[in-house]
Amino acid sequence: MRMPLRDRIALAVALPAPLVVALALVPFRTHMTSANLALVLVVIIVAVAALGSRAAGVLAALSAAAWFDFFLTRPYQRFTISHGDDITTTLLLLAVGVAVSQLAAHARTLKLVTVTDAAHLARIHETASMVQAGASPYAVVDQVRQQLVEILGLRGCRFEPGMLLGRHPRLEQDGMLTAARAHWDLDKDGWPGEEIELRASVGGRYLGRFMMQPEPGTPPPPLQARLVAVSLADHVGAALDTAGPVLDR
Repeated sequence: MRMPLRDRIALAVALPAPLVVALALVPFRTHMTSANLALVLVVIIVAVAALGSRAAGVLAALSAAAWFDFFLTRPYQRFTISHGDDITTTLLLLAVGVAVSQLAAHARTLKLVTVTDAAHLARIHETASMVQAGASPYAVVDQVRQQLVEILGLRGCRFEPGMLLGRHPRLEQDGMLTAARAHWDLDKDGWPGEEIELRASVGGRYLGRFMMQPEPGTPPPPLQARLVAVSLADHVGAALDTAGPVLDR
């Protein structure tokens, strides 16, 4: 599965960004407490995690902890720490960074920042509750399939488990549509005249896909609705991942 652009950017900057900031803080390391220096690096971790995925945030946290140790704690320019308080601060920096990454990934999955409609939130909550309660993946798939028809105004929708290949237009994680690996302007061109793929994945692993048939002549739904659809498909991926391999019925 092709990684979204924002995830690729976040992964690209996850390691060097804390290094650059740590170097910038070197002139101030004798005038600022270790805790304050660490807080500056936490800001960078939050920024990377908010931009990208959980993996990018964790990489940024590891990089921040390493360069905090190397440049901002005594003895300088060595991966050793001579003060117990600095050891505690380094460990807290790493722990906070990982925790922030988890929260950012969770918030991105649920799209709570962009999804404000009560009905949309109710759908997401209902499906998430089913997954957490250990409902059958078949039940989760059936519910999400019906929800996708309602939310996106589809003529029909089916689910195909497993990792299947094809060059169908795809609804991406950011709610945008790609066709033949290029951006498709939904607002200008409307739905493509063929089935659209919406993948169910978890942790970057592709576990199945919804094949959606738009109603001919109807305008595409707003971005908010498309983001809800992506979130629902992610919950299906979580259900499939928990249940293990799912066979065709």
